[in-house]
Amino acid sequence: MKYTGTIIKMESKNHSQVVYRLPIGEDEILMNDLIGKYISMSWDGEIYCIGCGRKTNKSFAQGYCYPCMISAPETSECILRPELCEAHNGISRDMDWAKYHCLIDHYVYLSLTSGLKVGVTRSGQIPARWIDQGASKAIILAQTSNRYEAGLIEVALKKQVSDRTIWQRMLKNEYPRDINLITEKQRLVEFVPDNLKSYISKDDEVTDMNFPVNEYPEKIKSLNFDKHREIYGVLWGIKGQYLIFDDGSVLNIRRHNGYLISVDV
Repeated sequence: MKYTGTIIKMESKNHSQVVYRLPIGEDEILMNDLIGKYISMSWDGEIYCIGCGRKTNKSFAQGYCYPCMISAPETSECILRPELCEAHNGISRDMDWAKYHCLIDHYVYLSLTSGLKVGVTRSGQIPARWIDQGASKAIILAQTSNRYEAGLIEVALKKQVSDRTIWQRMLKNEYPRDINLITEKQRLVEFVPDNLKSYISKDDEVTDMNFPVNEYPEKIKSLNFDKHREIYGVLWGIKGQYLIFDDGSVLNIRRHNGYLISVDV
């Protein structure tokens, strides 16, 4: 069967095993059903902005045309650096958008991706955010009333723990098994600024993510459609937003938001 359309990042749900669906045009593909099977994906050279829909020669900020990249609220600097959010002061590229994306509850969390990391996400994005990052385990450390406050906590904790994922190690499923997230949370809350300690969450539930991967690769080869118009092979698994093929090659779906792709399954 052949599907053709623009793609965006895979949707996911955390069950006994993470379930992935790939939106493509008006359709969606249940990707878990394709694991262990040969698939072929090809790009015809066209990219459409996921913000305004216009055709663009180059993708910016994972799927936007240049005008949207410099003007859309979804690409504001505070998306990557929440401590720079000014929506609580009435300043935003789009205050209507900020009302539902910045001025709502946010979570500061700890997760295990390639190692222990700290991060921020808004209400409603858990556990999708953890799945997108390829986290094997995660725990909520704090719940704030807006993005800015969460960013301040993250900045304080980044002095103690990384906010980065080494994606190659994540895709090899290499992370320290001896880290206890509850213990780490208890240790790190001491570094939360006193005026923000009231936001520390009492919820110590650890969420596990079991990704649909037959076997993790020992060596990683990253592929993209800009260099390889056709990508094919036996799908060996999915982790984060990456497809993992049986030869160790991987494809980051989110990187190709807005690409017009054909998928033969």
